[in-house]
Amino acid sequence: MIRLSYASTAIKEFSPENLLALLKSCRTNNGVKNITGILLYSHDTFFQVLEGDEAAVESTFESIKKDKRHKDVTLIEKLPITERVFPYWSMGFEKLGSKELSEMEGLNNFLEKDFTPAGFAAHKHIVGPLLAHLRSKLVKQVTVESHEELPMQHEDPFIQLLHRTIRLGVKFLALLMVIVILFGIIDVVYVIFEKITQPPFMLLTINDMLETFGAFLAVLIAIEIFLNITLYIRSDVIPVKLVVATALMAISRKVIVFDYKHLPAEYVSASALVLVALGITYWLVQKKE
Repeated sequence: MIRLSYASTAIKEFSPENLLALLKSCRTNNGVKNITGILLYSHDTFFQVLEGDEAAVESTFESIKKDKRHKDVTLIEKLPITERVFPYWSMGFEKLGSKELSEMEGLNNFLEKDFTPAGFAAHKHIVGPLLAHLRSKLVKQVTVESHEELPMQHEDPFIQLLHRTIRLGVKFLALLMVIVILFGIIDVVYVIFEKITQPPFMLLTINDMLETFGAFLAVLIAIEIFLNITLYIRSDVIPVKLVVATALMAISRKVIVFDYKHLPAEYVSASALVLVALGITYWLVQKKE
């Protein structure tokens, strides 16, 4: 088993679509040959690492050299290995811009000034630290919990189109909910003003306070619903906890504004059971995190 790394110069700048197509092709071909590695692209320069059986890697490299989309293909190193640096990636990928390059401690000067085939050939000692950095970054991406309800990228173009359409709809709903929240805040102000300007002036009865609390909680529930809506265009949270919290707040609001003189005991008891069940569910979700 060997690890082969090379650098080359793109004939023309690769667009995100071109890079995605290239990456898909690499992953398909490498998966068949049990080749793993990583592809790095920055400033029209490719740096790629291939790991696997010697015959398979060399055959793939020969095909790569014949690709008309790049030039100056320069072999950086070819080493025998006993284990892979990128065992779980048929082809990991990183596109580095100026910001990412400047943030790589110990590598930023090289990557900003010498990220060319000739630069890699003249500074072969940089390959080891660079691979360690890239592996660490890929592992971190895999281990960080991420969840996306409507991913922008999908292998089926039609599903991808539907996801994009729904995301636009979600953004419009979020905008409408913001308008509802603003009207809710106005309603809270109106309720308070109405209560304190009626006899007895500047005094709130228990019923007035409950009605005011209800108006406040209605706004808070609207805010929670807004957060639930935006979950579908975020990837840093899993919706279960927030949905449970919204339901818990909604039931709590009903309990606060109950008119216990006119409600049957069964209704109140059922509401209490739902409240307890939601509270336990929220606690379990929180504990799991």
